[in-house]
Amino acid sequence: MADLSDYTSLRVGGPAKNFIEVSSEKEIISAIESAGDSPILIMGGGTNILVSDDGFAGTVIRISNNKIEEEVDACSGATLTIGAGENWDEFVKTTIARGFAGLETLSGIPGTVGAAPIQNIGAYGHEVSEFITRVRTYDRQLKSLKTFTNAECEFSYRNSHFKTHPGRYVVLDVAFQLRIGEMTLPITYSELANALGVAVGEKVSVKSCREKVLELRSRKGMLLSENDHDSWSAGSFFTNPIVSADVAAKLPLDAPRWPQADGRVKTSAAWLIEHSGVTKGQSIGGARISTKHVLALTNSGGAKASEIAALAKLAQEKVRATFDIALEPEVNLVGLNLQ
Repeated sequence: MADLSDYTSLRVGGPAKNFIEVSSEKEIISAIESAGDSPILIMGGGTNILVSDDGFAGTVIRISNNKIEEEVDACSGATLTIGAGENWDEFVKTTIARGFAGLETLSGIPGTVGAAPIQNIGAYGHEVSEFITRVRTYDRQLKSLKTFTNAECEFSYRNSHFKTHPGRYVVLDVAFQLRIGEMTLPITYSELANALGVAVGEKVSVKSCREKVLELRSRKGMLLSENDHDSWSAGSFFTNPIVSADVAAKLPLDAPRWPQADGRVKTSAAWLIEHSGVTKGQSIGGARISTKHVLALTNSGGAKASEIAALAKLAQEKVRATFDIALEPEVNLVGLNLQ
């Protein structure tokens, strides 16, 4: 019986009734079919998950397949098909080393390639959906393979068709279309532009962009480090809220605002948390708000999943009481809820 705290970046979580590690498509499908109708939990890097102290009373399938297929054309760029178990940042690092551009702002995001389309991961002005051409999955309901085009994935901010149909589809591999080039697209995110010493709209080399993104993430405690408990987190615990124009108008003038195409407004979860009275370093038991960034809830040592959940609830309650805005978790909760 595997202790799931050994397989998650938060280092919390109780035992799994059954635990299987798989490294090929055949093994993935066989493990899913063998589980039958019993609950299954698909795990990759364990970096975006909070598992209860009671563990998981079903089958945990940990995927590590990392097949790579590629087609490179001097005009159309590179099409890369990557197995779901490949480490995301290692994949990004490899694309840049080989002269491909596009994924540099997504450097340093923990997790696996298979998790990327589910969450539609994003950072510094870009989302992974911009580069995905298709996602191949196993449909547990129909017990067959299903390939999704980009449009069929129904990507939106930190969301996808896979996330809105939890448990049904298991990602097997993801295909990406990348440019061949040494320069980024125009930098659109002001924080990154300032860090690079350029104006918004200017371009820089993809290598320097990756280096600066990693530096920024490290400064915020968003790069996992074995020796730094302040990085023992699941990354950003909450998504940035998208609210109506009326709600946004009631926020203080200095609150961040990013207008959306549908008339709504995105604001900053970190800003809301900080301005609701939650502070860096605040703790409940072994759970602690990172001393570097309030969006990271960390295990300062010996934390329980229940303590991390309690700290997340506290942040939610403070923001709701101060701004009447509900924070939604970005982290996948297993056996827990914040209601």
